Amino acid sequence: MRMLLDTHVLIWYLEGNESLSRRHRDLIVNADNEVFVSISSLWEVAIKTSIGKLTIAKPLTDIFKQLSVQSINILGIQPGHVLQVAALPFHHRDPFDRMIIAQSYVEFLPIITHDKTFADYGVKLL
Repeated sequence: MRMLLDTHVLIWYLEGNESLSRRHRDLIVNADNEVFVSISSLWEVAIKTSIGKLTIAKPLTDIFKQLSVQSINILGIQPGHVLQVAALPFHHRDPFDRMIIAQSYVEFLPIITHDKTFADYGVKLL
């Protein structure tokens, strides 16, 4: 199965946070699954940590290394993703989440998230 992680799910997973369900953790670590994280999530973490809005246990450079070691793929932003963002209704105003939703549409990737607003877009959620 292929899947896309929302930013908070990525952080919870990398930090071993109990907020991430056992089921979701098992999906992420299952070697048969192909796991993606949007570069927009990493950009969001970079911005929020630099302005003091988010505190994470490891430096961002370590997160990039950990993603590589754990075979979590970084999904870049492509023109089709940008065009999809422009077509989305405004159920959600967060630009990072809107990009994740757009990438889910374009790449046919279900999303692991706890954000209930994602369901308003009709994307597949895990």
